Amino acid sequence: MTVDTLCVQGGWNPGKGEPRQVPVYSSTTFRYETSEQMADLFDLKVPGYFYTRLANPTNDQVAKKITALEGGVGAILTSSGQAASTFAVLNLCQAGDHVVSSAQIYGGTFNLFAVSLKKLGIDFTFVDPDAPAKEIAAAIRPNTKCVFGETVANPSGVVLDIAKFARVAHAHGLPLIIDNTFPTPVLCRPFDFGCDIVTHATTKYMDGHSSQVGGCIVDSGNFDWAKYPDRFAGLVAPDASYHGLSYVKAFGKMAYIVKCTAHLMRDFGSIPSPFNAFLLNLGLESLHVRIRRHAQSALTIAKWLRKQPKVAWVNFAGLPDSPYHRLVRKQFKGGIPCGVMTFGIKGGRAKSIKFMDSLKLIGIVTHVADAWSCVLHPASHTHRQLTDAQLKAAGIPPDLIRFSVGLEDPQDLIADLKQALAKI
Repeated sequence: MTVDTLCVQGGWNPGKGEPRQVPVYSSTTFRYETSEQMADLFDLKVPGYFYTRLANPTNDQVAKKITALEGGVGAILTSSGQAASTFAVLNLCQAGDHVVSSAQIYGGTFNLFAVSLKKLGIDFTFVDPDAPAKEIAAAIRPNTKCVFGETVANPSGVVLDIAKFARVAHAHGLPLIIDNTFPTPVLCRPFDFGCDIVTHATTKYMDGHSSQVGGCIVDSGNFDWAKYPDRFAGLVAPDASYHGLSYVKAFGKMAYIVKCTAHLMRDFGSIPSPFNAFLLNLGLESLHVRIRRHAQSALTIAKWLRKQPKVAWVNFAGLPDSPYHRLVRKQFKGGIPCGVMTFGIKGGRAKSIKFMDSLKLIGIVTHVADAWSCVLHPASHTHRQLTDAQLKAAGIPPDLIRFSVGLEDPQDLIADLKQALAKI
């Protein structure tokens, strides 16, 4: 089936007399007839449900849809995109391990890696995503466990060369993890370019309506964990907490997702509620229609902004003269990466604030990738504690405005931008 059909019908296939929509299994526990049946579930001998902190039928049906969309073998939903990034790394790493990550990633993920996970003993090296392969490879150490990047970086808009990063990772026996939140699998499927594991903040385009916070991890099933038994002992060696079970031997290509569920979700419990998964599925049913409208409207508006004398610069990889144009045409269906761009106002921080305060239709919110158009000024909001010099070092100019183009008529949005520009 095509991605469009999978968005609507993937995951849930109701039979005669069954509900068309995925049912909400709003139950913490599930009943069994014998003690042995429950024991087999706890030993991972048979599939099934016994406590929603680990897994829930509603969540799993939605995870199956996202698995199909990405072309993977299995997936797990998490309570947020941040939880997905955390679990994706912790499923492979422990204290004393190391990760190579693109330096151009979401600020929350950067802090997670550089501060929080570092306190747990996991070290990170951040590399320029545009660096040559040799320079990226030089960052890999004997204790490196994985490589991480974002398909389209938030908020910089840098486009990752997935195939380049995959070649480097695989040459050193490492899996590549990619956050594919902005393009979604409708516009880009990282597995097609060598990625091994995909994460999502489903809060964004997949939901599309600001109705729920969630995340997802999808495994391609392509990485051979058993080839590196010492490096990935957590997947290959016997797990004492499950009576010596080896995930790779017991579950094959599903080993990574089963371990993530049976170990991390069991211990940390970042499961989304079944109702959140239900809301996510409603968003997924129209994702293929929405994301293309977001992207096309963004291209229209980016072209208009570039012609405005009060606009200093526009950064959108969908523009024909973008330095990422050739890469975008290779990796993204339709040649447009998403509906998010950045641009700057002449006059710096003060003018940017004046411009944003003058907008009427486009809202100032911390969200992004939503049906509603919205803007954010990092220098005044998410990074307001930094000086202009520090902002520049972080790759965030003081005049930078992140603009997430929604589903409104692009001409109405241009009219709003035009009247706000007239006031500065």
